[in-house]
Order: sequence, then C-alpha cells, then structure tokens
Amino acid sequence: MNQPLQGIRVIEFCNVAAGPYCGMLLADMGADVIKVEHPQGGDTLRAWPPITDGYSENFASLNRNKRSVTLDLKNPDDVEQAKTLINTADVVIENNRPGVMNRLGLGYEAIRAMKLGIVYCSISAYGQTGPRSQEGGFDLTVQAMSGIMSITGEPDGAPVKCGVPLADFSAGLYAAFSVVSALRGVAQTGHGTHIDVPMLGATLAIAALQTSEYFGTGRDPQKLGSAHPRNAPYQAFKARDTYFGMAAGNNALWKSVCGVVGRPELEGDARYASTTLRAQHQIELRDTLEAVFANHDAEHWIARFREAGVPCAPINTYSQVLTDIQVEHMGWVQPLKLPNGVQTRTFASPVKLSGRTPEIRMRPPGLGEHNAELLKKSEVEA
Repeated sequence: MNQPLQGIRVIEFCNVAAGPYCGMLLADMGADVIKVEHPQGGDTLRAWPPITDGYSENFASLNRNKRSVTLDLKNPDDVEQAKTLINTADVVIENNRPGVMNRLGLGYEAIRAMKLGIVYCSISAYGQTGPRSQEGGFDLTVQAMSGIMSITGEPDGAPVKCGVPLADFSAGLYAAFSVVSALRGVAQTGHGTHIDVPMLGATLAIAALQTSEYFGTGRDPQKLGSAHPRNAPYQAFKARDTYFGMAAGNNALWKSVCGVVGRPELEGDARYASTTLRAQHQIELRDTLEAVFANHDAEHWIARFREAGVPCAPINTYSQVLTDIQVEHMGWVQPLKLPNGVQTRTFASPVKLSGRTPEIRMRPPGLGEHNAELLKKSEVEA
C-alpha cells in the first residue's frame, strides 16, 4: 500500500527541475525510475551548488529513488540502448525542447510504433505545437510571461519573481498527475498516449483566482505585497520587533481580531462591515492594526491570535520552518546519503498513505552508477 506504483518502470530523459521533479514524485510512489544522462556531466543540475565533497545537494533533492545510466543519444548504438530500455518501460518522461527527441529517433511516434501502450510525457516551456513552441524557457521567463511577476512584490516596486520556482514545479506536478491518470487508461484499453505539459499552461492553471479576476472584471490583477485583493485583514503585519502573518478571512474571525486588539468598535465601523469592504479599505485598516501591534513583539500577537482561533504564523526562514514542531511530527525531514558516502538531509514526500510516508528506498545515484546493471555488456565495456 505504501508503493502504489510498484511494478511501473519510467525512463527519464530530463534535466534540472520540472522533469526530474515529476520523475521523483513517481519514484516516491514506488515506480522504478531510470534516469538517462549524457556521459559528460549528466544532468546539468549535478553542477549546481551547494556541492558537498563533489556532489550537488540540489541534484540530490530531486533525484532520490532513481537509478542512473549514461548514454550519448547522438550515437546510434546508444539510441538503440535507449530503445531497449524503453521497451521494458511503461512511461517515458522528457523535458527537451520540442523536436529534439524526434531528431534523435526517440520521439513519441517512433516509440509508439515500437510499444503501443507507452505513456510518453513531454514537458516544455510553451508546448509541443504553436507559434512559441520552439522558444526556450526557464522558470524566470515563464514567471514573466505568465503574469506571476506582474502581481508579485510591493505595489510601487520592480517586477519580482516568486522565490520558489513555481513554473518548474507546477509543471512537474501536472506531469506526474497526468502520467498516473494515463496509466489508468492504459490498464483499461491497452493504448498509451502522448502527454504535452507546457510550463506556461501549468503556471496559468494554478493562477485560477487571478485569471478569473480578469475574466470577471476586465481589469488586470495588481501587486499588493502580502495583502489579498478580496480579504482583509489578510497579510503580513509589523509588530514591535518584526513582521508576522495573520489571516482573518471571514466575519467571525474579524470579530475575534477586534477582541484580541481591544478595539471592539472596529467591528461596527461601516468601512469594515464585510470582507469586501475591509479589502477596499485595507490600507487604513492595516495602519490602524499596526498602531496596536507596535505595542508588543510578534510572538505576543501570534500567541494571542492562536488562542482566539485566528490563523496566524511567524514569517519563518527555512532554518526555522524545517525545525518546526509540526515538520518534526510529520517526519518530513529525512536523512539522505550521497553517493560519496556523506550523510545529509532532505525534505521527503509530504503525503502519507494509510498513515505512512513513502520511503526513500534509494539514495540519489552517481552518474552512470547503474550502467552495468541496466545496459548491455558491450555498452558497459565501451
């Protein structure tokens, strides 16, 4: 029950983030993921710092539970090796620019002719077809294109990208979801499919509230810093020492806020009679609340709001949140051994199946570590 994809084999032709993240999600659920890398350097993420005794911890964070083989796909013999591997598999994942796999003889139609039931997932910046399909893209450029940077940051500030690579990881999530959905179809019909996952489309899809705001009003959503266009108080607030987050997203919570700050008259203020009105007047509301918050440190207000049942939180650094009592309770931070023998830590799968977290069955692989195990003898000797 803890490995629902046990028995599914995935061949991954991917670099950096979106594709490897998809592969890791499938591997965490029990799939046998074989990562195909170029003999010279492999996945470019292997060179990204932090480097611990010659091994990238960035790479390790996206490539647990996988095996690695090295093939030069410009070499016809190695292409045949790749086809042999694919013939043993259920799924192919690739995140090359559209057309690259076709030119290598490993595109969907070539593989489908060899194996009708293959699920073939292509991740790219803009999709496999269309006027932008041949344009390259990275998380930054997709965040810029998708509108995310137009609504991120302070109202008068320069464009800012989200600090987490949303475009990469949303595409990886959509890809993994689509792969397991397609596998269900294969089980029913015996026919595979080609999945086209554009990073731009995935990023727009998770912006449902922003796109619907535009469709409903005809106006572009605006940057609001940490504030919300339709809810208040719902943002980061400055206390005496530092900021904290507090979200009173309905009238009942707003009443609790008024009690905590000792300002019951605010509840009867016509400007603040509904979430919509509070959002319209949120600048003066923020100023009023911060005048009270300035009397005590953030820790004081967080304790008071928690006691009153109002959602709130400190503005954590990663060193703080990774040692939080809830993170520790869920067992999300797990030990991880690198191929060089160094012991590090990683953030494991955040989900539980029947109360159990999917295991880290294998450490991230060294480049070509599984050549002897998975490739023909002649290739290994070469």
